[in-house]
Amino acid sequence: MPDTLLFNARLIDPEALTDTPGALLIRGGLIHTVFAEGDPLPTDATRIDCGGHCLAPGIVDIGVKVCEPGERHKESFKSAGLAAAAGGVTTIVTRPDTTPAIDTPEVLEFVTRRAAQSSLVRIHHMAALTRHREGMQMVEIGFLLDAGAVAFTDADHVTQNTRTLSRCMTYARSLGALIIGHPQDPGLSAGAAVTNSKFASLRGLPGVSPMAERMGFDRDMALVEMTGVRYHADQITTARTLPALARAKANGLDVTAGTSIHHLTLNELDVGDYRTFFKMTPPLRSEDDRLAMVDAVASGLIDILCSMHTPQDEESKRLPFEEAASGAVGLETFLPAGMRLYHAGQIDLPRLFRAMALNPARRLNLPQGRLAAAAPADLVLFDPDAPFLLDRTRLRSKSRNTPFDGQRMEGKVLSTWVAGTRVYAGD
Repeated sequence: MPDTLLFNARLIDPEALTDTPGALLIRGGLIHTVFAEGDPLPTDATRIDCGGHCLAPGIVDIGVKVCEPGERHKESFKSAGLAAAAGGVTTIVTRPDTTPAIDTPEVLEFVTRRAAQSSLVRIHHMAALTRHREGMQMVEIGFLLDAGAVAFTDADHVTQNTRTLSRCMTYARSLGALIIGHPQDPGLSAGAAVTNSKFASLRGLPGVSPMAERMGFDRDMALVEMTGVRYHADQITTARTLPALARAKANGLDVTAGTSIHHLTLNELDVGDYRTFFKMTPPLRSEDDRLAMVDAVASGLIDILCSMHTPQDEESKRLPFEEAASGAVGLETFLPAGMRLYHAGQIDLPRLFRAMALNPARRLNLPQGRLAAAAPADLVLFDPDAPFLLDRTRLRSKSRNTPFDGQRMEGKVLSTWVAGTRVYAGD
């Protein structure tokens, strides 16, 4: 593969937290050299003019649901890869809440093989923490690690048996495995469709108190303190949980936390007249909670930002709000939605990509997420100011349950590279 020089770029470096003009040279699928403005550039490489647009590490998206096996009509590895490439996502980390769940080495090997055959982008897989995600029997964590699992989670099926969860954590600690939890008290949150509020009461919808998240997080932190396991909270969405998260980090626990782009850009009022594309798990929160989450990402208290891509077909969304399936697709809208925070002056681009690329890669011990020599040449070139009207019928995902349909957005992906190969070149 010949060398490729990307020049006349605005380099977004989440490691150095800089936003500067420059260029970089790709050789053998890796970043070979990063050039500052004014440095002499090689003349014997294939040259690509970035037109002064932003060049950043490709997004590493933790918590993507790809519906293989069991529900390929909702999303396949091929369609997810196409959507990811168009959205600047170069690494997908999938959830195990499939049918059947990814809870044995055999199922993990199947999805690993399918992903390698079908996807344009890199795909890693999380495995279930308990058999069938039922919270009763621990999976074979050691064998699943050997088969390539990068983390263990039961996703939104919270393990209610504390003894079982403590055993899982103790065993995971002995192997250095990462556990990803879903902080939520299952008793309080059962049957809830929205967050408790005056708005929920006026709409007649069953709600859950924000304290359900805090209670679930506190329980998990007690177990983390007891076992010493590596732990990541998949979605922190309420201001009430942030002090407990800060205390856990201050106490030296190996804890990180994430949140979804939907919880940073939408609030409970967006549900409006029972619009089911806005039904999420956890549900959308108050505007005060949303702003608290934005501040926490900007400060680094919340480490990771994800799309929480959850495809649902039309039949599962065209139901009364209480009965409709939860979740929204987000691979293609992740970056444009993030640009809302940038244009609002709430977070700069290096810190945004720290949460979307560098921190998730570091947490999973992956080499991606950096603009540095010897790092993989997984890159996204985008125009943060380019406006467009989102049309969900043009999304590449098989399911098109996006809450941003018909909305004016800014931020277009122009090109995406994986291991130095361009996998997306704009519309």
